[in-house]
Amino acid sequence: MTTPASSPPPGAPGPPGPSPAVSPRSPKRARRHGASALYDIPGPRARARHLGYGVLTGLALAALVAWVIYLLVDTGQFSFVKWRPFGYRGIQELLLRGLGNTLKAFAMAAVLALALGGVLAAGRLSEHRPVRWLSMLLVEFFRAMPVLVMIFFIFVALQVQPLPALVAGLTLYNGSVLAEVFRSGVRSVDRGQREAAYALGMRKTQVMTHVLVPQAVRAMLPTIISQLVVALKDTSLGFLITYEEFLHAGRLIAINMDYTMPFIPVVIVISAIYIGLCMLLSWFATWVARRERGNVKNEAVDVAPAVAGSAMPGGHGPA
Repeated sequence: MTTPASSPPPGAPGPPGPSPAVSPRSPKRARRHGASALYDIPGPRARARHLGYGVLTGLALAALVAWVIYLLVDTGQFSFVKWRPFGYRGIQELLLRGLGNTLKAFAMAAVLALALGGVLAAGRLSEHRPVRWLSMLLVEFFRAMPVLVMIFFIFVALQVQPLPALVAGLTLYNGSVLAEVFRSGVRSVDRGQREAAYALGMRKTQVMTHVLVPQAVRAMLPTIISQLVVALKDTSLGFLITYEEFLHAGRLIAINMDYTMPFIPVVIVISAIYIGLCMLLSWFATWVARRERGNVKNEAVDVAPAVAGSAMPGGHGPA
């Protein structure tokens, strides 16, 4: 005699049915649709909505650019008279001399800021408390001090020439910022790397130079380049202390009555050159990062698979 199957009580969930087939996405397709560990892959409606947002934003930016160009044309900023001074040899030499002075101040400030940042970062990471506290005090002071105030103080109070005053101010400010970048980059390396190096008998200096710093530099490189871009743009503060840099040369042209005061053309030319220099720095950082990834010292090494056996010297594997 067969017993009929008991039906589930009302409200109770029934037996689980067959799960719907899930079509796995290939990694290439997931990357194409913007897969991420932070959010789900957008569906067709979301992609269409994002496309609409992008089109509307592009149209709004194009309308804004068109309106600005219309205002410039309407006020005669693109007339031949406004742009004629840039064809004079004296104006070109003045701009090139100012650009050279800007690059000279930037090169000196960048090298000194990187060196100062490394010294202050080493002090922040020191095991000696007085050295660590002194380095922290210097870093926090120069980071909080406006760079223009430091430049003016060095130029006026210490009676220093414009170029050393500008370089010193940029070095103190950017060096203190880079010190925190270096310190946080070294701290970001996995703690196991440091412990493994110490277990191999390496000294602290060897651990820092051969293990921690090479790994930290790859993580710090974008931030370092961003800070160097800030230093490049801050060289324009030199015109306030009569340093003949690029912006100072442009100002001399813009306020010249003989050239009908071409203020907007000077701004366009100087802005384009500054943007080009910043993009060149970014390209250089990308090239360095790509070259670092292609270095044979950083490539993965094939390791032989483990073989079952005794871990003790002279031991024999299982029969």
